[in-house]
Amino acid sequence: MNLPDYSISQRSLHPHVARKLSHTTKSIPMMESITPRWLLNFMPWVAVEAGVYSVNKIKKHPGENEANDFIEKAIELCSDHWEEYDLPQTYPDYEERPSEYILSLIQTILKVNSNVTDIFNSPINQLQEQMRLTIESMKERQEWELINNKDFGLINQVAPSMKVRPRKGAPTPDDLDELLAKVWKKPAYFLAHPKAIAAFGRECTRRGVPPATVNLYGSPFITWRGVPLIPCDKLLVDGRNNPTSNILLMRVGEKEQGVIGLHQPGIPDETDIPSLSVKFGGIDNMGITSYIMSLYFSIAVLSDDALGMLENVEVGSYYDYV
Repeated sequence: MNLPDYSISQRSLHPHVARKLSHTTKSIPMMESITPRWLLNFMPWVAVEAGVYSVNKIKKHPGENEANDFIEKAIELCSDHWEEYDLPQTYPDYEERPSEYILSLIQTILKVNSNVTDIFNSPINQLQEQMRLTIESMKERQEWELINNKDFGLINQVAPSMKVRPRKGAPTPDDLDELLAKVWKKPAYFLAHPKAIAAFGRECTRRGVPPATVNLYGSPFITWRGVPLIPCDKLLVDGRNNPTSNILLMRVGEKEQGVIGLHQPGIPDETDIPSLSVKFGGIDNMGITSYIMSLYFSIAVLSDDALGMLENVEVGSYYDYV
């Protein structure tokens, strides 16, 4: 007599089969290349008109010796006891041709299949996510341009007199002190690649002077002399065998005659992000919808002494402790 085989009927429903009937929890698309972009967040932004910002400065004249180079004309003043005498006559002289910063532009055309937005738009809005990820990429490129652009990037706006070379290669507390002596009028923050900050931290540990930490916007930053070191991966690291990078120190704000970001809010088809416009570009005969996305921006250094740089610091040095 053959007994019935109950082995199959006693098995449970396979999870992969059950999943086809379930509504799973989904996340929005993740993008590893997104960074905190602290520079964009910490930078004070100034609105411009007609895409141009003019920097008017006091006219400079040749100094008395070569070390002075060109210096501002002194304002004639008197300081003495209460006596009667002729007061000096003077006036601040302006530069005849002020420097002008013209807004730069990042643009792209986002293409989205209308069938995708019709059918696959729930629970995640596909058009919204496509735009979000494209904007994230544009903002990443914006931060890179603010630092490295050959015309207006911070690296290329540092005055020769505001550049410092490291004493031993790796960034040391002495080097940052010298940089602070350059940008001593209300320095706001250092800007450095994470590897450069790590190299500075190793030097501090080796000397037994670990830097203090401060919390800003919910994130910890190490500081030196009370000035935070802000990490930014847009400051490049050059070389493989002996990698080097630069560390910037800046004073910020228009009132402080420092470094400022430039944008022009109120442009046509502007999004909730100032100076970022999204224009509908039409639908082609294949049902592909186009959106023209434009971001306008620049950066200005209002005074030479607002921006200093510790250049070519070594970031690959390590120490073996016994």
